[in-house]
Amino acid sequence: MLKIVDVQEHHTVNWYEKDHLTGQIYCLSLVTYGKCVYWVNEQKQIMEKGEMLLIPAHLAYYGKSIPTMMHTKLVIYFRVEQPDLDLSILHQPEPLRLKLGCYDLIHEKLKMIILQWTEHTPYYELMTETLLMQLLIEISREYDQKLISGDKHQLVDMMKHYIQRNYNHRITKEQLGEVIERTPNYAANLFKSVTNQTISDYVHHQRMKRAVYMLTESQLTIAEIAEFLGYRDLSYFYRVFKRMMGTVPSELMHDRPPIL
Repeated sequence: MLKIVDVQEHHTVNWYEKDHLTGQIYCLSLVTYGKCVYWVNEQKQIMEKGEMLLIPAHLAYYGKSIPTMMHTKLVIYFRVEQPDLDLSILHQPEPLRLKLGCYDLIHEKLKMIILQWTEHTPYYELMTETLLMQLLIEISREYDQKLISGDKHQLVDMMKHYIQRNYNHRITKEQLGEVIERTPNYAANLFKSVTNQTISDYVHHQRMKRAVYMLTESQLTIAEIAEFLGYRDLSYFYRVFKRMMGTVPSELMHDRPPIL
């Protein structure tokens, strides 16, 4: 149904690209830092962190960096081999630009696709196509709910920033309600509706990202890392890590730099 053609990861100040998509090839770009510019159908799109641009098949476009400004983005080119695939975002005649509420989910899935694709892990083609389908479903769900207002994005960003600063402590909907000056239930429901993640899932996600860094770059034991991240039960940390990362913590410790 979906076939990945190419994946790219850009980290640059002098990017320029010009192309004309042929066949049923789409281009999906997610900006992860800074800003860049696309021109599609003579329309200027200034993209910034958290925004996605989906360029449908048959359209010509070009893109470039903003002078002196660093930006990073993840880009995937894919072919739709089933024209009647019932995903709303694939049936838009014009470029689709979204500020994603589910940005973190999409970012992680794109990184996993790029990792699998570049390392040619066993069954990587099947794995990347499955991840791509999941990614497009998540974006379609958000799109079908129509655009999320800027005010709601701002409130969710406030909650995200609070979690990112305090992820190794217990975080409740009551705390987040205070952060955005709303009721606890409103905070929890808003967070879920915009990000498609519960507060708990997002907290675990932030902890696991930090865990990966500490497992590969520090000399701490797994028990010490688990405790630092707020997990008092080591077996629970193992279960969460395995569920979210698809492997066990000890596997990542093989990548640690040698002690000098």
